[in-house]
Amino acid sequence: MQQTIEKADEEWKKDLTSEQYRVLRKKETESPFSGNLYHNKEKGVYACAGCGQELFSSDTKFDSGTGWPSFLDAIAADRVRLLPDNSYSMQRTEVVCARCGGHLGHVFDDGPKPTGKRYCINSVSLDFRKAAGEEKTGD
Repeated sequence: MQQTIEKADEEWKKDLTSEQYRVLRKKETESPFSGNLYHNKEKGVYACAGCGQELFSSDTKFDSGTGWPSFLDAIAADRVRLLPDNSYSMQRTEVVCARCGGHLGHVFDDGPKPTGKRYCINSVSLDFRKAAGEEKTGD
């Protein structure tokens, strides 16, 4: 079992940008098509912007056309937690970082094979770590 990170709200406010705090800690959502990682096609790993835990691989990223980075699956099942989200009169499944509890986005059952999942994740909730030796591929 991995170690969890717990901080007081004031610590999170100091450690995160205002937009990261709004999304990661207050469970808001960035505007579609506005995130800096939406069009990213570089090879590497997407980590939690709150605690640095590696969450998603570029190998599972796909263009869902929804306006947010989408992934087939997490790097490992223990990296994220899936929680029921019944806000806004909808039934959805929230995706949070298993280490710090930061809100990442939601997962849906309308993704492509082989998983059939679409992890719809806010760019601001992620940091991208380019794979060693990879050159920029552009949009």
